[in-house]
Amino acid sequence: MSLIGTTVTSADEFTPPGPGDFNLPPIGGGHETFEWLGQTHYLGVTKPMLQLVLSGILVFGFFWLAARRQAMVPGRLQFLGESAYGFVRNSMARDIIGSHHFMKYVPYLFALFFFILLNNLFASIPFLQFPTFSRSGMVYSLALLSWLIYNIAGMRVHGVVGYFKHQCVPPGIKGPMLILLVPLEFFSNIVVRPVTLALRLFANMLAGHLLLILFALGGQHLLMEVGGAVGAVGILAWVLFILIAFLELLVQFLQAYVFVLLNAMYISGAIAEEH
Repeated sequence: MSLIGTTVTSADEFTPPGPGDFNLPPIGGGHETFEWLGQTHYLGVTKPMLQLVLSGILVFGFFWLAARRQAMVPGRLQFLGESAYGFVRNSMARDIIGSHHFMKYVPYLFALFFFILLNNLFASIPFLQFPTFSRSGMVYSLALLSWLIYNIAGMRVHGVVGYFKHQCVPPGIKGPMLILLVPLEFFSNIVVRPVTLALRLFANMLAGHLLLILFALGGQHLLMEVGGAVGAVGILAWVLFILIAFLELLVQFLQAYVFVLLNAMYISGAIAEEH
């Protein structure tokens, strides 16, 4: 009876992780805060900010080194860089946008893919172990940039009025049905896309890392604090932590791929001749 009571008490003392754990304080101290959406946020340079800068430097540095020699018979680094470039250029840009217009968008899609991928992988790299895009503001900034690029691309092809007609007026529909469909098409194609684009990446990075923290700290709590037969469940929690950590590597790649793939699809839809 006392064992059960002890177990319940110890379990009650465990504080599960939550979104507040992703609100990191500024590096080097400082406690200036502000309230937003019911949460306290810090002012100052934080770890995710530095990771954004670091990822930009690493992506640029790697591909600059890979492209520096440009030998006819590529070495390992050049081959790796060319393969990475070809993956984005061919499987996302050319296949989705089309062979006539894709090259002007390859630099953006290429940089975007590896920038997102590296920031996602930071969640699994020792001593960093934080997904940069689990901070929603950073993801929505990327989505806003993408929104501007594919809308401007469409306006350059169709003109401003023609582009909105292209996006909002379904072909072959006339009469009163347009009163219903045009607002829906505008909301779906112009307003909602950047929100869903960002939300998908943000939610996956937040939820995946939150799950890792839960199994790691929960397993530790069961083993160190609860003990006994119930505490042995902590070993299972750690096994699940390891398995989920490997699964997260796949999710990190897929989320970068999906984000860039949708960008290519939106650009393709914006510049297409038909709706």
